[in-house]
Amino acid sequence: MSSFQYNPAKTELLTQLLSRRSYWPLVQPVPTADELHQAFEATMRAPDHSNLKPWRFITIQGEALLALSDIFATAAVKRGDDDNGERSRRQAVAAPMMIAVGARICSDCRVPEVEQLLSVGAAAMNLLNALHLFDYGAYWATGANAYDLDVRQALGLKEASDQLLGFIYVGSPSKQRAPKIRPSSEAFVTQWDHSQT
Repeated sequence: MSSFQYNPAKTELLTQLLSRRSYWPLVQPVPTADELHQAFEATMRAPDHSNLKPWRFITIQGEALLALSDIFATAAVKRGDDDNGERSRRQAVAAPMMIAVGARICSDCRVPEVEQLLSVGAAAMNLLNALHLFDYGAYWATGANAYDLDVRQALGLKEASDQLLGFIYVGSPSKQRAPKIRPSSEAFVTQWDHSQT
């Protein structure tokens, strides 16, 4: 006899997670300090080989976004972007809050770099899911500024082992959007048939 018991609360939570999507444009309000703290607590539950905690998150909002827009623009001009850095400047203020996603890789640990990067990705996904459960919109973006040494160092990621993996833009959806149609997971999941080896 099965020991399964239907739990409507867990089913509702899964339904909420299945509705997560990237939102833009984003406007105020942004998460409260308590909501943000809880969302970052969720990052601490990411799979993490050898308990290295390789993720680093940097929150940016208010006047700091304007300062970042100058950094973005200067970096873009230095890279030779042909719009005088204006597109990069707009990217920095595309949402009322930004969270830079950093990785501090332990190069002399037995854990391969790729596993550490996957751990950072898992922590960032936990953050995105937590923000979604608080009814905020968010999206993760990269681009040239995410891989720019000057931008990375300006954000305080100055160790040789540091990497900048992009930016999570955070706010409230400015309008309701229709649910995004996703393909079924069936096309991406198989059961290994060991008898065929």
